[in-house]
Amino acid sequence: MTTQELLKAARSARPALMGASTDIKNEALLSMADSLWARRGEILAANAQDLEAAHTGAVLLDRLALTEERIAGMAEGVRQVAALPDPVGRVLRTVERPNGLVIRQVAVPMGVVAIIYESRPNVTSDAAALALKSGSVCVLRGGKEAFRSANAITEALRAGLEAVKLPRELVSLVQDTTRQSAHELMTAVGLVDLLIPRGGAGLIRSCVENALVPCIQTGTGICHVYVDAEAELGMALDIIENAKTSRPSVCNAEEVCLVHAGVAAEFLPRLKKRLVEDRAAQGLAPVELRLDSRAAAVIDGTPAGEADFHTEFLDYILAVAVVDSPQAAAAHISAHSTGHSDAIVTANAATAAAFIAQVDSAAVYWNASTRFTDGGEFGLGCEMGISTQKLHARGPMGLEELCSYKYVVTGNGQTR
Repeated sequence: MTTQELLKAARSARPALMGASTDIKNEALLSMADSLWARRGEILAANAQDLEAAHTGAVLLDRLALTEERIAGMAEGVRQVAALPDPVGRVLRTVERPNGLVIRQVAVPMGVVAIIYESRPNVTSDAAALALKSGSVCVLRGGKEAFRSANAITEALRAGLEAVKLPRELVSLVQDTTRQSAHELMTAVGLVDLLIPRGGAGLIRSCVENALVPCIQTGTGICHVYVDAEAELGMALDIIENAKTSRPSVCNAEEVCLVHAGVAAEFLPRLKKRLVEDRAAQGLAPVELRLDSRAAAVIDGTPAGEADFHTEFLDYILAVAVVDSPQAAAAHISAHSTGHSDAIVTANAATAAAFIAQVDSAAVYWNASTRFTDGGEFGLGCEMGISTQKLHARGPMGLEELCSYKYVVTGNGQTR
């Protein structure tokens, strides 16, 4: 099936969801989750083929790899979406006019949502579940490196839909993984109501620059952790280790560490010991520290170039700079951040409040890891992506962010 034929089939399937009750949608989601687990053998076999064909580093292979545990997590994510309140039909606001008109702002589905993503197969089930619960048809376009995995997952989800007598076209995977199919989704005016790209800076930029359909700018994550002069340094080390090393290939991983000059002499040697020496001694990948001139005066590491503070490494690499104040840290973040997730570690509540006010990112943390920027961690179920723009949606995109609204106006014969 060509991409155009697939889009038309998706559009034709939309009426099956437009009047679907919450119970019907939840039954479908539970069936999809069961089907994912029942077909885990097929999914893992397809994933093994993708991994065998991949020519990439260990960190990116981690993004691609599936295990029984990860498939169980995917199925559980779908079940969690089923347990969430249905956003469709929710009355957002009611206005009663002096002339007797009652005007209600009501949440409605987007329609057909297309998602372009790269090497993370779990996005397939997350996106499909959120789209279905929010009443929208889902058209997926994965990367070629994960195509077999995404296709097997999609077929499992479609089998779940058919088991409850809903059209399998409610969830579709574009079979063409060339740039042409991505361009077709970007320009599918009248067939796609919302386009969401999930991937690296190149993909996001291409969609933002070329899309003729409404597009949500989801985020590359140049995420910062600032260690203040009044930080509890043990806490700061724990937060940074988690933010950088727990899963460096994801967008909420830390890429830049800023350290107040007042604690740099004490903190930086401890940082190097924790991220480099201790990890190497444990047989773990050490973090390469790319140091500005002030940090390099305290510890050894790789000299940082200006580009290192503008780079989403997605690897065991951390850019490190020394700053003179919380205001300087906020200014550095303003100049280099992608507006995704940034954090301050401090015991001073007033300093934290000022930092939070000055840092204009989708998520700003005080004494916590940036790795929490995630739909599941925020109680939204899984997520469609992390929006780094400000119009319509910002931060983790859950069910409510996948709805639009319309005005329902009730009268008793009023004319103007």
